[in-house]
Amino acid sequence: MAALTSVTPHSSLHPKFHSQSVSLFLNSTNEAVRFSSRRVSFRAVPSGLTIRAAATKPAKSPAEEDWKIKREVLLQKKVRSVDVKEALRLQKENNFVILDVRPEAEFKEAHPPGAINVQIYRLIKEWTAWDIARRAAFAFFGIFSGTEENPEFIQSVESKIDKSSKIIVACASGGTMRPSQSLTEGQQSRSLIAAYVLVLNGYTNVYHLEGGLYAWFKEGLPTDSEE
Repeated sequence: MAALTSVTPHSSLHPKFHSQSVSLFLNSTNEAVRFSSRRVSFRAVPSGLTIRAAATKPAKSPAEEDWKIKREVLLQKKVRSVDVKEALRLQKENNFVILDVRPEAEFKEAHPPGAINVQIYRLIKEWTAWDIARRAAFAFFGIFSGTEENPEFIQSVESKIDKSSKIIVACASGGTMRPSQSLTEGQQSRSLIAAYVLVLNGYTNVYHLEGGLYAWFKEGLPTDSEE
């Protein structure tokens, strides 16, 4: 996890932060952002409108847990990684369900036939002081479609997939639990975060798509589109 502290942008193109310290944290998926600030002031340009509010960070959710802890739980729960060709075979021959946790727009563009889409992250929707602060932080780095953890993820999955089902969780990149010389604890991804949330909520047959859907499309495996 990378951290950038004491961010104080001065350009008129961005909201201005006035606080003792503003800390921005990006996880390895670049999707979860947290920052600590006693007061955040936004000065609109050129209207002069000023919004002042205390941006209080919500309590840590399971998806925000440290990757080392997530990985240990996934290994304890015997979550196994499968490559894309094995995933296709398991889907066809053993009624495995492919759970695509990418954003809905990516899913509609291309996905494995029969896959179910429930996004693990979504565009920031609310306008609390905390959400405004997160939008500003994303904008500071040129990201104008900031995302947040989908609070309805597990409820949506439960409404579509029975807990006894065999699930292969997929995202774009896949990530890995396998250690390497450069990544001694593997690499976190959206699909591994989703797998972690699933096993915490009683799903017992959870698998992970190694290589992600990038590998699926690269191999030329069957693909559907809704566009």
